Amino acid sequence: MKKYLLVIAALVCLTGFFSPEETITVKGSDTMVILAQRWAELFMKENKNVIIQVTGGGSGTGIAALINGSTDICNSSRPMKQSEKEKLKDKYGTPGVEIKVAVDGLSLYVNKANKKIAELTLEQIKKIYQGQITNWKEVGGNDAKIIIYGRENSSGTYVYFKEHVLENQDFSSTLQSLPGTAAVVNAVSKDKNAIGFGGAAYAKGIKDIAVKIDANSKAYLPAKKFIESGEYPISRYLYMYTKKRPEGNIKKFVDWILSDKGQSIVTEVGYFPLKKK
Repeated sequence: MKKYLLVIAALVCLTGFFSPEETITVKGSDTMVILAQRWAELFMKENKNVIIQVTGGGSGTGIAALINGSTDICNSSRPMKQSEKEKLKDKYGTPGVEIKVAVDGLSLYVNKANKKIAELTLEQIKKIYQGQITNWKEVGGNDAKIIIYGRENSSGTYVYFKEHVLENQDFSSTLQSLPGTAAVVNAVSKDKNAIGFGGAAYAKGIKDIAVKIDANSKAYLPAKKFIESGEYPISRYLYMYTKKRPEGNIKKFVDWILSDKGQSIVTEVGYFPLKKK
């Protein structure tokens, strides 16, 4: 009997010291992958009983996963569509919970060898991506064909660019769609006649283009002060979505992201923190 009592006492001690692990899944925006992985890494160091699994695939993929129940949190670089909210509501009785977690400046990248191009208007960018401007000399550059790169249509960055830059018109058929912003940056860095778009945090080994609203406006780079002031014309929120109001460790993780510590990681990664209320 004493042996059994000792075993039970040992089990009680063990369960007191080792709480069961909980796994939280986060899926969606490729733009947000680096940021979300960094958040997860640091949060898990402080919370040993929580495992956070972060994967990309695009905002649309993350939203679909939230709807079908295969992820706890969806990362999205665009707001959810009304049709997506209705699907959530039909399945779970709630349209989901939207949480703004950071701010991004949508950057236009060119190759470092493209010395003549330093700024473009929104209209010029639109015409380039619609195939109406096809040579760099048309916007003050060298006599060379413009090679356009962008994201696949499941990407929130693709959707945002189409809505806010192309004004919901179609991309040129010559657009080379790539699976992830890192792939866009890599392609532009290897092609002196290329242009691409994506999150500001990925702008390594290429050159950012200053963007202006029209020919008579001042051009701004996607720098912190210009994005926070609203002067940079193509900035956006980055979001997390949950099916219902966060509870337990999911709430703890979201609250940590919105804390000063979590928001300091936003700056370290290369995005921009939310304004303090």
